[in-house]
Amino acid sequence: MLSNIKVQDFLKLSNDINIIDIRTIENFNRSHIPNAINVPMDSLLANPQKYLVLSKKYYVYCQRGIISPKVCNILRAKGFNVVNILGGYEEYLLNK
Repeated sequence: MLSNIKVQDFLKLSNDINIIDIRTIENFNRSHIPNAINVPMDSLLANPQKYLVLSKKYYVYCQRGIISPKVCNILRAKGFNVVNILGGYEEYLLNK
């Protein structure tokens, strides 16, 4: 079961959360959600235990919210607590 959060609700969370940007390093360097760390999708899926801890919760986003739900499904199947940010970075820009 995929867990999602709307950008409006995400923006109400404290700053003490784990945010993963799965876009390319080029997109991340151009601009990203504050406090996010960049772990490109391929790297994250190839070796999730290198970047994620099973006991922590992570909020994951991509550019438009199309790829991140699929990535979250894969990670949740492996036991990670991940929440997809609906609409991705573009939705964030519209609501920040």
